Amino acid sequence: MTKRIREICSRIPKSEAFADVGCDHGYCARYALQKGLAERVYITDISEKCLEKAKSLLQSEIEAGRCFPFVGDGLSVLPERCTVLIAGMGGEEIIKILSAEIPPVFLLQPMKNTEKVRRFLIENGCSIALDYTFEDGKFYDLILGRSGERDEYTEREFRYGRDNLKAPSHAFVGKIREEIAKIENYLNANALSKEEREKLVARRGEREELLHEIGGDL
Repeated sequence: MTKRIREICSRIPKSEAFADVGCDHGYCARYALQKGLAERVYITDISEKCLEKAKSLLQSEIEAGRCFPFVGDGLSVLPERCTVLIAGMGGEEIIKILSAEIPPVFLLQPMKNTEKVRRFLIENGCSIALDYTFEDGKFYDLILGRSGERDEYTEREFRYGRDNLKAPSHAFVGKIREEIAKIENYLNANALSKEEREKLVARRGEREELLHEIGGDL
């Protein structure tokens, strides 16, 4: 189990039923059962072939009637509303899945476009309990929240994550530094219009200011 998967598992809330949508190897589902975080677990994947990995790992739990595999797209194959994990997908794909129905409790780990995910959640009446960055070779964002309890986010919180601003971690500082470096490299390596250059310089300046505020000087 990678550090990334361990971090995700550590944030799985306790519930009667838990679903790992796009479950890959099934490590998070197994963790939820082993730690008593759920009475029953659903594992899903759009591909039968991909689901076989998780079914193999969880064979004993499936035989015991504690884990239930389903092939299908999104949440439509789940037999009940439950806590849902969606990890390792792009933010736009996560939004597409949640557009049909937002579960009562969700744990999301977008691979990109996290800002879009935050905006979608808040615009659709959700509250966010955790929203932070962690590191495992790369930087990842993790969001835990629930539907039906509308939250309020500032523009800065949409861009960077509420908990990252409240209590900046080493991982978040590293992510901001990396973003500054990427912007700098792009500015140096590309012929840009005046407008494009000004936008990138402003974006770099915003991150440099934030870095100074949180004590992670360049």
